[in-house]
Amino acid sequence: MSLTLGLDVAGDLSVAALAGLAVGIEREWSGHASGPAARFAGARTFLLLGTLGGLAGWLATGGLVLLAALVLAGGIALTVAAYIMAARRNPADIEGTTEVAALAVLALGAVAGLGFPLLTSAAVSVIVLALVEKGRIQQLVRRIGEREMGAALQFAVLALVILPLLPEGPYGPFDSIRPRALWTVVLLFSGLSFAGYLARRAVGATRGYAVTGLLGGVVSSTAVTLSFARRSRAEPALSSALALGVVGAGTVVLPRVLLVGAVLNPAFAVASLWYLLPALLVGSAVVALALVRRPSHPPDNPAEMRSPLGLVSAIKMAVGFQVVLMLIPLAQQLWGTPGVLTSAAIVGISDMDALAFSMARLAASPASLPVAAKALAVGALASALFKLCLTLGLGSPPFRRQAAAGLGAVAAACALGLWLAG
Repeated sequence: MSLTLGLDVAGDLSVAALAGLAVGIEREWSGHASGPAARFAGARTFLLLGTLGGLAGWLATGGLVLLAALVLAGGIALTVAAYIMAARRNPADIEGTTEVAALAVLALGAVAGLGFPLLTSAAVSVIVLALVEKGRIQQLVRRIGEREMGAALQFAVLALVILPLLPEGPYGPFDSIRPRALWTVVLLFSGLSFAGYLARRAVGATRGYAVTGLLGGVVSSTAVTLSFARRSRAEPALSSALALGVVGAGTVVLPRVLLVGAVLNPAFAVASLWYLLPALLVGSAVVALALVRRPSHPPDNPAEMRSPLGLVSAIKMAVGFQVVLMLIPLAQQLWGTPGVLTSAAIVGISDMDALAFSMARLAASPASLPVAAKALAVGALASALFKLCLTLGLGSPPFRRQAAAGLGAVAAACALGLWLAG
């Protein structure tokens, strides 16, 4: 055996041993390796189990598969016997976390011995984290309801079953129909909706309308604006908090569309950032004020969805995207850059996400990148002005004054970004 090969083997076995030691230290720290109900293994035993797995993996690489299997079988038999004895000693306590962790250490030690130490290190890090965070994980499980679990399973089916079955494309006029790309957009916005739903459940009821509006903007800033404006007429005393919520919802649109652009076309997102940066800074300053304000009233959820995934809304968005993907190239072909900017202003009023998606696609051509970034900024300006009109037309007088000031500042910052970057 050469010196280099010997060092590699020693390194792999060391990773296997240290992996076992890490799990064993956690088991001792948590109290499972001491006391009258102690399980069979502590830090030293786990270190030896990791080493045993590493040796089995090393033996397998040398062609001694039967001997490697016997070594692993010995460790497994010891672990199973320990579990049986613990269960007989205390039938009311049949928890097998320590024994399962021992089996995992054996297996991951073998993985390291086979020559994959990084995989072992990563997996053991996750295992130790899960063991340490037992209380928080159990608390999270208790808080998950049937609705959230159903939504998570639905998302898994949408991502792991439906997406791979869809054709890549492109089809249709301007090569604009790409089924798999469109379904990816559905998944993106369903995921954002689910994240917003969970975040609103976690903090919406304690931090006031400002944070609720900010989180609701992840789903639909226009819906938040409409709902809060109408609510301000019914409860004028809440106008200040509602106004901050509307500004927060209008501001969160900007990082949201930049995220869409970054997923689809990073160069487009970077180019658009220069246009949207002033609006982001101004809106963030107002949102920061919203976050430090004490809540004036426990909020209800203005943007609550029947489904946490918002799947119907996401599919409607995808249909809208498809229409926009055909209209924007047509406008560019017929009227050039002015046609694209005009279309962007119209689309931005109704759906900034559709605009971001279509502009990211348009920016696939380097020559169209500046126009696409400018069009997104034009759409953002049109969206802010539209929300400003909604607040002025539907809100109570105090709500109009405060929301209009914030949205007007965001709109002015959008215009400034267009002037500076243009």
